[in-house]
Amino acid sequence: MLSELIEIIKFIIGFLPWILFLFLPTNSWGQLQRAVLICLILSVIFGYKALYKGFILQWATLAFFLFCAISFYAFNWVGLAKNMALVANGFLDGIIWFTVLTGKPFTLQYARAELPKELWNDEGLIRSCRTIAIFWGILLLIPTGFETFRLSYPNALPARFYFFQSIFCISVGVCYTQIYKHISRKQRQTLST
Repeated sequence: MLSELIEIIKFIIGFLPWILFLFLPTNSWGQLQRAVLICLILSVIFGYKALYKGFILQWATLAFFLFCAISFYAFNWVGLAKNMALVANGFLDGIIWFTVLTGKPFTLQYARAELPKELWNDEGLIRSCRTIAIFWGILLLIPTGFETFRLSYPNALPARFYFFQSIFCISVGVCYTQIYKHISRKQRQTLST
């Protein structure tokens, strides 16, 4: 049980700058600049091991917040700021789909970090990681779709709706990941005995 809790925490740390970005105030230009800078710094602090290991999600996170910080601090790019929720959701979902389509699902890197090297190329592991990554990719289409909807109909839904549906999607993704991993482990243990 403790090892599964540690796995959840490590997995969430990979998304920590994105999750924190949801909670930080971003209603004004100054707040948005600060939020981006904080998330950039945290993507290095909490992700330095994953960056060193070449984790795609961590490098993409760093690149995203670095790009936004440069865009806001050096170029005062207001257009990006106005569409930040859509850009952030779309970028994160795009990275997840990129890892799936290139055959290197981001979840496989996290799994390999926890497993002995002889299991790294196990077909069941790779299939499980691909399934989990595809689920995340589909799941994150929801907030991206709602943010696209909000561009055309900005007052159709209350602002809190967008926040809570993002939190809901992240929670569902984390729960699904852990349940799927637990079931897959049980199946592998059953097959090996």
